Amino acid sequence: MQVRLADRLTDLAIAAFLWAFRLSVVAIVVVGSFLTLTSGKYNVDTWTGLVITGLATGSVYALVALGYTMVYGILRMINFAHGEVFMVGGFAGYFAAVGLSSLGVLNAGPLASLLSILVMMVVAGAFSTLIALLVERVAYRPLRNAPRLIPLISAIGASFFLQYSVKGWAGPGVYAYPDVGVLNELVPIDFVRIQWKQVLVVTAALVMMAGLYVFVMRTKIGTAIRAVSEDKATAALMGIDVNRAIVTTFAVGAAMAGAAGVLFALMFRQINFFSGFEPGLKAFTAAVLGGIGNVPGAMLGGLFLGQVEAVGPTLFLDGLGVPGASGLAKAIAFTMLVLILVFRPSGLLGERISGQRA
Repeated sequence: MQVRLADRLTDLAIAAFLWAFRLSVVAIVVVGSFLTLTSGKYNVDTWTGLVITGLATGSVYALVALGYTMVYGILRMINFAHGEVFMVGGFAGYFAAVGLSSLGVLNAGPLASLLSILVMMVVAGAFSTLIALLVERVAYRPLRNAPRLIPLISAIGASFFLQYSVKGWAGPGVYAYPDVGVLNELVPIDFVRIQWKQVLVVTAALVMMAGLYVFVMRTKIGTAIRAVSEDKATAALMGIDVNRAIVTTFAVGAAMAGAAGVLFALMFRQINFFSGFEPGLKAFTAAVLGGIGNVPGAMLGGLFLGQVEAVGPTLFLDGLGVPGASGLAKAIAFTMLVLILVFRPSGLLGERISGQRA
């Protein structure tokens, strides 16, 4: 009887703590936002700039998050090496950019610059796809029927292997992307201050996300991928090549991550062997936010996380007088993850798992 009472009191204490946490975070968000907006400290141009920055960054997170959510949807595992696949794409794009710059093509005019960036993204996507397929074949396929913890450990090992392989090959230094002059110019719009590189990142990301959605929902191989994600055994009995569907999932996710690596580097102009860790972690967070295994959810989660990271420190904390609010972007982003999962554990759009697999 005493043990049962103690368990009950423990459950009540945990529930009380969770509700206190929820209410405190909601209070900070509401009160902080109200005080910041009514202070008049920031004008419309500032808020517009923050929103555009969040949209561009969130678009990259969404592209990388799609790889996490697709692999989870089809294999029920977290591919922790995906951030390094993103990093390899950034390096491939860098060397392509250096080659194009040496040929004088990279800054030979707006059209030449746009075509050069397209070439960089294609090269990055190809290299990332190659790396992802090698990782899948060597580190994941032999463990496909193993307990879930074993592929997870293998994914972490693959992540460190790729990190330090690139470090051994390229060195620990930071590589600066060649400057593409036209991307730093402002779009000729009077009411908003936006650079062409932000337009490029958002547009390219939206086109790729729309293309992926059409691919998954409207093509034969996309239908096969969805069937395998529901039930591999039944899909195989229906004549679907399960290995091909899984390999295609890795390839598509890696190609988008590689292209995202170029877009990310064009915004921040630098890359090193460790530059895939933080964006990869945030992209995984975005996938969980949207609902792991849910393709539209990964897109929404990435865009949401980008906005929270860009706008959140100023909107939520500046009005409360919190010192160093601008440096708390990461803390705010992950706090929002915890808050959303406390209120809605399946994510914003829900986890896409069939009843049999659940």
